[in-house]
Amino acid sequence: MKQITFLLKNRLLVLLFTAVLIAGGAVAWLHLPIDAFPDVTNTQVMILSKAPGLAAIDVEQRVSYPIEQVMRGLPRVTQVRSLSKAGLSQVVIIFEDGVDTYWTRQIVFERLSLAREQLPPGVEPELGPLSTGLGEILQYTLEGEGKSAMELRTVQDWIVAPLLKPIPGVNEVNSFGGEVKQYQVLISPEKLLKYDLTVNEVVEAVEQGNANAGGGVVVRGWEQLYMRGVGLMKDIPDIERIVLKSKDGSPVYVRDVADVVIGAEPRQGAVSRDGKGEAVAGMIIMLKGANSEDVVSRVKESIGKIQGTLPEGVKLNVFYDRTSLIEACIKTVVDALLEGGIFVILILFLFLAEFRTALIVVFSLPFTFLVSFIVMGWAGMSSNLMSLGGLAFSVGMVV
Repeated sequence: MKQITFLLKNRLLVLLFTAVLIAGGAVAWLHLPIDAFPDVTNTQVMILSKAPGLAAIDVEQRVSYPIEQVMRGLPRVTQVRSLSKAGLSQVVIIFEDGVDTYWTRQIVFERLSLAREQLPPGVEPELGPLSTGLGEILQYTLEGEGKSAMELRTVQDWIVAPLLKPIPGVNEVNSFGGEVKQYQVLISPEKLLKYDLTVNEVVEAVEQGNANAGGGVVVRGWEQLYMRGVGLMKDIPDIERIVLKSKDGSPVYVRDVADVVIGAEPRQGAVSRDGKGEAVAGMIIMLKGANSEDVVSRVKESIGKIQGTLPEGVKLNVFYDRTSLIEACIKTVVDALLEGGIFVILILFLFLAEFRTALIVVFSLPFTFLVSFIVMGWAGMSSNLMSLGGLAFSVGMVV
C-alpha cells in the first residue's frame, strides 16, 4: 500500500519515468538487428587449407591431422573436427558459448604458426570468413547474350566482387559457375630435351619475369625521378618473350619450348538459370552480428550503381533477397499482435464493462513491448520471428 500511495501522490514523476522508458524502448527498437530467424550457430573458427594435387587421404594425414593436434590444447575449446577432400582441408574449432568471437580467432591464428612448420611446402592455411550458417543474404546471377562463361566469370571476379566487398557488413563475396581465365604455358617435353631445360627452370623463369623492380632515384635540378623496371606481363607475347637461357650465344625464349594459350582452370560443376544456358552466380555473405536488413539495403543500393559499370549486354539479376523473408516474418508477427490487441480490447470491455479500466490494461501492452526491446538490446538479441513471436504469445500473460 505504501508503494501504491507513493505512486499516486507523485503522478508527474511516474509520467516522466514512463516517458523515458517509452523513448528508450523506441530507440532500442530502431537499433535492434532485424532478421528472419535467430542465429543459433555456436562459436567456431574455421581453418581452410588448399593443397593442390593431394588426394583426400594425403590431405587428411599431412594437413588436417597436424592442424587438429595443434588446436586441441586451446582454452575453452569443446570440439575439434575436420573434413578432408582432394586438394582441400577444413578444420573447425568449436568453443564454449559466450566466448568473444574475435578472441577465438586471435588465439587460433597465434597457434596456427606452430602447425605451418609441419605442413607440406606450398600449403598455406588461412582462417575462414567471420560469418555463420545464416550469413547468406543475397544471391544473383550475371547473364549476357553473346558472352562466354569465361567472360562472365571475369566480370564477376574483377568488377562486381571488388565493388561489393568494401560495403560495410559484407564479409565475403563467393563466385560460382563460369570458367576462371588462365594464361597457360603448355610445355613440350621434346623441346625441353632439345634445349637441355627442365620444367622447374621454365616455372622459375616465368615467375621472375613477371615482376617490377625499383631502380633508385635520379636527381635533376629540383626534381627527383624514380626509376623502375616494368616487368609485369600484360599479354601472351610478353610471356612468350621471357628468356630461359642462352645457347650458343642466342637466347632461348619461352615460345621456343612451349605454347602460350588462354584457357580455364579445371572446374567441378556449373550454374544455369531458367533453362537458358550457363550463367555465373554470386553469393554475398554477411558479417557475423551485422544487421541483415541494413546490409541488404546497402548492397541493393550498390548493385544499382554497379549495373552502369558492367560491359554492354551483361546484366546482374538478383534471385534471392533476405529482405523479402524478413518482411514476411515481421508482417506475420505484427498481424498477430494487432489481432491479439483487438481481441484483448473486446474481451476486457466485455468482462470489465468499464472503458477506462480496459484502456489501462491495453496501454500496458505496448509499454511492456518497449521495455522488452530495451532488455533485448542489452542482451544482444535480434528482432526476429522467434523473439517477436514470443512477445505475441505474451499478450495473454500480460493481460
